[in-house]
Amino acid sequence: MAIRSRNIYDPNSDKPFKLSRSKVDNYISCQRCFYIDRRLGVGQPPGFPFNINSAVDELLKKEFDSYRVQKKPHPYMKEIKKNLIPFQHEKLDEWRENFKGVQYLHKETNLIFTGAVDDLWLDTDTNEIIVVDYKATSKNSEVTIDEEWQDGYRRQMDFYQWLLRKNEFNVSDTGYFVYCNGDKQQPNFDNKVIFKVSVLEYNGNASWIEETIFNIKTLLDQNSIPDYSENCAYCVYLQDVEAVT
Repeated sequence: MAIRSRNIYDPNSDKPFKLSRSKVDNYISCQRCFYIDRRLGVGQPPGFPFNINSAVDELLKKEFDSYRVQKKPHPYMKEIKKNLIPFQHEKLDEWRENFKGVQYLHKETNLIFTGAVDDLWLDTDTNEIIVVDYKATSKNSEVTIDEEWQDGYRRQMDFYQWLLRKNEFNVSDTGYFVYCNGDKQQPNFDNKVIFKVSVLEYNGNASWIEETIFNIKTLLDQNSIPDYSENCAYCVYLQDVEAVT
């Protein structure tokens, strides 16, 4: 078994400890798995990368960046009926980069929180920054952002808005998901996938974040592993294994 020697929380260290937005979501999903990962150095098995989704993400960034240089609205923005343009900032590439992203030191807990955004737009009427996240899927029904399994998507948007506000940016409560839905009803593949793109509005709610941060800190400081979670697939699997061995 490979036990990680880096990125492990030490309750006796004065050095700020870094946690990504996805690790915060891991805590929400299962405190036991989060503790074993960040305190004991054993993470969950990594999932397979969704390379098609990554390709859509990269191509959207290139496309929006071309409008960013021109300081002009992308056609998707015009559908919203607001005066929007892609937001320009010297740190945008860094904010988009995994393991860097937007960062904030939460002084009360000495935890550094990070999150890599997909894109930022600017409302030129209000001078507010708008957080934008790209998503890709392929389903026969219309895409939405209201399903229970999309809780993590909504928390993702909440967290990015919170991070930017903590960096003293004027951030709109309204964010957008640029959702690309691959059309499986086409008669042929013809070396391409046709996407229907929907721009879905979401009103962020960061009220859960501060309490969650303090709860994370309390958990990291304790010396006992939390109980198994019935809502965690990894915990259920390990309990089942223990029951038959």
